[in-house]
Amino acid sequence: MAELATEMITEDLQRAQLLYGTEKIERLARTRALLFGVGGVGSWCAEALVRSGLGALTMVDADVVDVTNINRQCPATSLTVGLPKAQVMAERLKTIRPECEINAIQAFYTAENQQKFHLEDYDIVIDAIDSVASKAALILQATSIPSVAFYSSMGAARRIDPTMVRHTEFWKVKGCPLARALRDKFKREATFPRRKFQCVYSEEPLSGSPKGTSMPVTATFGLTLASLAINQI
Repeated sequence: MAELATEMITEDLQRAQLLYGTEKIERLARTRALLFGVGGVGSWCAEALVRSGLGALTMVDADVVDVTNINRQCPATSLTVGLPKAQVMAERLKTIRPECEINAIQAFYTAENQQKFHLEDYDIVIDAIDSVASKAALILQATSIPSVAFYSSMGAARRIDPTMVRHTEFWKVKGCPLARALRDKFKREATFPRRKFQCVYSEEPLSGSPKGTSMPVTATFGLTLASLAINQI
């Protein structure tokens, strides 16, 4: 993959430089991230990473914008309904930081096609996938590559309080049906993640319909994922 340009810190990153220091901002500019899912969680994660000075971001998502996405997803507006989420998000991010290398892939990640994404080419892999099967496959693949820092979002639906969002190691997540389903799947199939990894989840009890979602919560999930990645760098 092409070498990332890090000769200078652009003016838009001066406030971040004051906080993190020049060395860390330059390190972030040399970092490549691969993000799966750019919906209510992943889209805000993507924007935070790019605004913070990430050098390169590849986003993978097969969906198109639906009108029901407008309440919580960054790429969803009345003008983007029907368009590919990843492409809409890529065009937005390029206007924010043209220096960042942005790539959009309109595809689903599955156990069957996982090799096409070349996780080993990235420094960071972030999981914001909804599907249990695809999420489990990504967890197994990403944790098998020692050079890749990996972060995963658990379930953000049916919560209304963003102050209850937390992060912890996967096996320590409590009160999350998605995490429980993943752990049950790993135990049932006797196939487990190769190493520990951090997850974002909520301690808030479930409420409302299974499809009920709140932007303050989903966005907090995404921003927390981005923060974990940035602070690790």
